[in-house]
Amino acid sequence: MNAFAIGPLVFAPDRFAAILAIAAFLFLNEILARKVDRRFSSWAWGATIAFIIGARAGHVIQHGGNFLAEPLRALYIWQGGFMIEAGIALALAYTLLRFRRELRLVLWAALPAAASAYVAFFILQLTAGAPATPLPSGDTFRTLSGTPFQPTTLKGEPIVINLWASWCPPCRREMPMMADVAANTGDAQLVFVNQGEGVEAIRRYLETENLELEHVVLDTLGEFGRHYGVPGLPATFFIGSDGMLQSVHMGEISRETLAAGIHLIAKDEAAR
Repeated sequence: MNAFAIGPLVFAPDRFAAILAIAAFLFLNEILARKVDRRFSSWAWGATIAFIIGARAGHVIQHGGNFLAEPLRALYIWQGGFMIEAGIALALAYTLLRFRRELRLVLWAALPAAASAYVAFFILQLTAGAPATPLPSGDTFRTLSGTPFQPTTLKGEPIVINLWASWCPPCRREMPMMADVAANTGDAQLVFVNQGEGVEAIRRYLETENLELEHVVLDTLGEFGRHYGVPGLPATFFIGSDGMLQSVHMGEISRETLAAGIHLIAKDEAAR
């Protein structure tokens, strides 16, 4: 499963798992607050915030070089990028400080923590892996320059396909970074498949934003989205040199996640 859709909202599996895990954690602590000790209610919120801050800080430190160039991006938690171990460490430190005089409460606190971890693990296992979907075949598309384009001609090298539209805010936010990666990586070819817009709208957007994209494909009917079963934009597909889908990232993607995905498909190609 590539994403969870709830009405107009679309969630990547890892983000949906995180939301459910946090909800379960807070809910179970409300029960403990009523049955065991009322402090569990406020502790749960503090531990959640400590976990998020610790996990994000760990990720930022791990990729310090990227964030030194764009320091404000450290606050863009909607892009994803968390070091779970660092989050657990800070949440544990907060818990031990908060309950330092009543260690029995630490044992109680372990119950909702373990339950929420299981919820996240279960969702991630349920959605693990992407179906080995081949490139679309049988349909000929057009590039922005007007030349015919057949997706199966991409076979033979690692490919990253990004579905986007100029009216999509997260698409617009990630596009400058993706254009930069496309121009500077030799490990994979990045192809930008526009969903549903005309040539003039696309050119106007690229000129306004001063973006240069070498491979822009027009998909006026949204056939790529239907082929890969994604319910929203943006969507980024990591495809091996055999033309088979290896992984999908739903929603705005960070530079680190994009680089990691490219590394995996390039590594797979090198091993062949």
